[in-house]
Amino acid sequence: MSARGLFVTGTDTGIGKTVVACALVRAFLARGERVAVMKPIASGAMRTADGLRNEDALSLIEATGRPLRYDLVNPFCFEAAISPHIASDDCKIAINIRTILDAFEALAVDCDRLVVEGAGGWLAPVSRGESMADLARALDVPVVMVVGLRLGCLNHAQLTRQAIGACGARFAGWIANRLGPPMEREAENLATLEERLGEPPLALVPFCTGRPLILEAAAAQLAHG
Repeated sequence: MSARGLFVTGTDTGIGKTVVACALVRAFLARGERVAVMKPIASGAMRTADGLRNEDALSLIEATGRPLRYDLVNPFCFEAAISPHIASDDCKIAINIRTILDAFEALAVDCDRLVVEGAGGWLAPVSRGESMADLARALDVPVVMVVGLRLGCLNHAQLTRQAIGACGARFAGWIANRLGPPMEREAENLATLEERLGEPPLALVPFCTGRPLILEAAAAQLAHG
């Protein structure tokens, strides 16, 4: 396996993991790297002539500019936008981490960088006994945490950071993502996050840039981390 992997998690669902992951993909491409992507588990998909397709997974593939095999990028795709462990029970399809690892290894053969986006938050269940944390630990790649800047982010960010450390995963840094206009007292909240997490953010993602986002500085730090 030649690729260097990266796992993008977040403090919650709907806080911009896909936006950040796609921006990192574009930044790695701009550095001259060959990039592949994964959205191993996705809930919420549309029916197409080619089967179920998840919007986040398609966005990730589009960001690479490569015709990656969808079944490798998104091995487990469920139509209902519900927790994956419930969706898999409903469909009688067991989520198997070994299947995801096999897809990861197949994609890693032909790229320099493999960006993996989790689903939901760090401890989102993927089966009766496993969570996204178990998947990230099995992949054994550094973890980037996306913090959605909204009321409650101080608590959510610290809990997620502690959980990442508790399971022994390698923490690569955090990215602050504006989910709308700047939150009230944003500067003070960012300062608190930096103090409590022990390091500044790799990037502060603006809201609605109107153009494809590229996180050049963050990618440079991750490439040399």
